[in-house]
Amino acid sequence: MTDRRLEKSIELDATPEQVWEAIATGPGIAAWFVPQEVEPRAGGTVRQDYGGGFTTTGRVTAWEPGRRFAYGAFEQPDEGQPDYAYEFLVEGRAGGGTVLRFVQSGFLDGTDWDGEYDSFDAGWDLFLLNLRSYLRHFAGLPVRNAVAMGYTAGGAREIWPALHRALGLTGHPAVGETVTLAPEGPAPITGVVDVANAEFLGVRSADGLHRIGAEGEEGCGVSAYHYVYGRPIDADALTADWQAWLSKLFPPPA
Repeated sequence: MTDRRLEKSIELDATPEQVWEAIATGPGIAAWFVPQEVEPRAGGTVRQDYGGGFTTTGRVTAWEPGRRFAYGAFEQPDEGQPDYAYEFLVEGRAGGGTVLRFVQSGFLDGTDWDGEYDSFDAGWDLFLLNLRSYLRHFAGLPVRNAVAMGYTAGGAREIWPALHRALGLTGHPAVGETVTLAPEGPAPITGVVDVANAEFLGVRSADGLHRIGAEGEEGCGVSAYHYVYGRPIDADALTADWQAWLSKLFPPPA
């Protein structure tokens, strides 16, 4: 196991209490990451739903309300498997606002380390941006999630043109542009582009955050994350619509 770690820090225009609620409770985490359940105690269970039938279960390893939350695997993973651990540290700023520090450890040594690390690095950049956007635009509103996942051969640079066409776009728009995503099946989404990089395209609508992803150059993970705030929707139906859209674009291997 390597001792290298992934570390992030982000300044948030929110109180430490608001940030703690967002990073250490199930409803809070679901507002910017994935659907989550957290037992609020050391030794409690953490359950995560990444969409496409992929779920994980872990154990709370540190619980210091308002300051520190950490979790990892319940048991030592099998030989050759990573032992991921995650830690969040909340620090109030003297002039107001909060600094959130994040650490992920437990990566494996090996030839695939760089690719694995880069994938987590890009993913956490997106999710922490989601957290900032949630606290700035939708703080305190209940969320409904739709998370869809798929996988296809090829690399992200080859896959993005197909995603753009399927979304009714002529290419990757720039941050600040107003666009309409018009997939076949799911309802169209109009909003402002707030993420545009090699891995993700993100749109902030009047009542939600919407993220489309393509990651990897030797086999590509494709994803659709939707966070709808303050409005009752059928999250299961929305998830099914986006999963069907991804599966039609990129059929699962036989």
